[in-house]
Amino acid sequence: MLGVASFTMVTSEFAPVGLLSQIALDLGRDQAAVGLTVTLYAWIGAASGLLSAVLLQRFPRKPLLVVLMLVKSATNLAAMLSDGFTGLLLARAVGAVVHGFFWAMAAAIATQIAPSHRMGVATAIVFGGISMATVIGVPLVNLIGQNNGWRAAFGVIGGVGLCTSALMVGVLPRLRAGSPAGWQALAAVVRRQDLRRIYSVTAFMAAANFAAYTFIEPFLGEIADVPPFMIGVMLFGFGGAGFVGNILTGVLIDRFMTSVITWGLLALAGALVGLGWFGPQLGAGAVVTLLIVWGAAVAALFAGLQTWILRAAGSMAMSAAAVHSAVINSAIGVGAILGARMLNLSDLSGVMLMAGVIVIVPLLIMRVSRSGET
Repeated sequence: MLGVASFTMVTSEFAPVGLLSQIALDLGRDQAAVGLTVTLYAWIGAASGLLSAVLLQRFPRKPLLVVLMLVKSATNLAAMLSDGFTGLLLARAVGAVVHGFFWAMAAAIATQIAPSHRMGVATAIVFGGISMATVIGVPLVNLIGQNNGWRAAFGVIGGVGLCTSALMVGVLPRLRAGSPAGWQALAAVVRRQDLRRIYSVTAFMAAANFAAYTFIEPFLGEIADVPPFMIGVMLFGFGGAGFVGNILTGVLIDRFMTSVITWGLLALAGALVGLGWFGPQLGAGAVVTLLIVWGAAVAALFAGLQTWILRAAGSMAMSAAAVHSAVINSAIGVGAILGARMLNLSDLSGVMLMAGVIVIVPLLIMRVSRSGET
C-alpha cells in the first residue's frame, strides 16, 4: 500500500515532465520556466521533509498518511482549476509540503512493517512506486494531456489520490507513532562521515538524473519521424525498465548492495552520455535502448541508496531517512535548474551530456571511499 501511495505522490511530482510542452504553450511560458516548477516543488519538499522529523513524529502514522494523501489530492485538483502560472505554482507548492512529509516517513515505516532481514525488499517495494509512476503515471499523464489537455491530467491524478486514500484506510495496519527526532538528532546524522558519503552519492546522482529527466519529453519530441503519441510509448518503455530494475534490486540488494549501486551509476552515466553525444539523430530504436538502460539504472539507484542509508543509520533510521529525503529533493531542484541553464546555453542534447558527466562524481566517491559492504 505504501508503494501505491508513493506511485501517486511521484506521478503528481513529475506531472509537469510529461506535460512540459503543453503547459508552456497554454500559459505562455518557455519550457525552461515550466521546468523550474520541478525545482520549486523539490526544494519545498526538501524543507518539509526535515520539518517532519521534528513536528510530525508524535502523530499516529496511519491517519497521518491518509490525511497527507487527501491534501495531496486537493492540490492536484487546485492545479487543474488554476487560472494561470501563479495559481499552478501555488498549488504545486502546497503539494510539495505534503510530498516532503510523506517521503520522510515512507521507507522507514516500511522497514517497521517488514522483517529486519528483508529491509532491502521492503524498501524496493516502496520505491517501486517511483518506477510505476514512470511506467504508468508520467506516460499516462502525457497521453491524457495530448487528448484532453494538461488540466484534465491533473484532475485524473487528483482522483487517483482520493482512491488511494480510501485504500490506505482499509489496508494499512495500525502503525505506532515515533518520538520527535529534534534538530539535535538531525545534526547528529549529518555529522556522521559514513552517512555524509551516502548523501553525497545520492545528491550528485539525483541532480544529474533530474537535470536530464525534467526535459525528456521535449528531447523525445525532436526525434525525426516520431509522432507525438509515440512519446508516451517511449516513456512507458523508460518506466517499464525502471520497474524491472526495481524488482532486480529487491532480489539483489540485501546481498550485493555496493555492486548494485556502482553498476547502476555506470549504466546511468553511459546512457546519458550516449543520448547527449549522439542526440535525437540516433533514431527511435537507439534512443529507446538507452532509455531502457537509464530507467533500469536510476530505479536500482534510488532503492539501493535508500537501503544503504537505512542499514548504515541503524537506530537513527528515521532521522537519516528524513535527511536523505531532503537531499534527494534538494538535488532534484538543483538538477532542474542546471538543466534549464544548460538549455539556455546549448540544446537538449547538451543537457543530456552534462547530466552524464555529472554522474562521474558519485562514481569517484564510490571508488575512493568504498564502504566494504557487498
